[in-house]
Amino acid sequence: MMIRYIATFAVALFLLGGCASKNAQEETYNRPAAYWYKEIMKSLAAGSLDKADDAYTSLASEHVASPLLKEAMMILYRAHLEEDEYLMANFYLDNYIKRYASGKNIEYLKYLKIKSRFSEFKHPKRNQKLLLDTIAEANQYEEKFPNSLYNPMVDTILTKLYLTQLILNKEIVSLYNRLGRQKAAAYYQEKIDKSWLKETPIATETSLFRKILP
Repeated sequence: MMIRYIATFAVALFLLGGCASKNAQEETYNRPAAYWYKEIMKSLAAGSLDKADDAYTSLASEHVASPLLKEAMMILYRAHLEEDEYLMANFYLDNYIKRYASGKNIEYLKYLKIKSRFSEFKHPKRNQKLLLDTIAEANQYEEKFPNSLYNPMVDTILTKLYLTQLILNKEIVSLYNRLGRQKAAAYYQEKIDKSWLKETPIATETSLFRKILP
């Protein structure tokens, strides 16, 4: 009798546990778009970007056409940017551009992308490809949008990038000269000679990067 009672009790616990588990799972999906949007806002307010990203994933997966996606993307882009999480910031910005870029806002969005890439520079010596890519992207922007309202800001970014490139090249020339590698030094000296900023009196001090870059 006791064994039958224990067995019945165990089955009841199993069934109750299954129901609780099922209810818990239901809480993680099949929710209205407004629910996930609120979860994003709550997570950001609590300082949890990871949870905000998870809530966005649910919003984007369950409500592909929701108008809340547009605002959520831009909010999360700015949130990650403020925390210097540039990979995730650019993820949201790239997706925003793919989905919502138009003739009206494309100039602004492309400018934001350049600004975001520029903000990534913390260690310019480790990001020379990013430096060159951002210079190329900024030049392409001004060619495509010659009358853009954002060109003065892009010009400022470009000037800082060119100054950084000049400092890097001067340091490389100095290093190769010390190592006795004259051909390599001459190669980078030629780059300096072709720079429109070559007459700028700049000392080759690493601390200057922090003054030039963001």
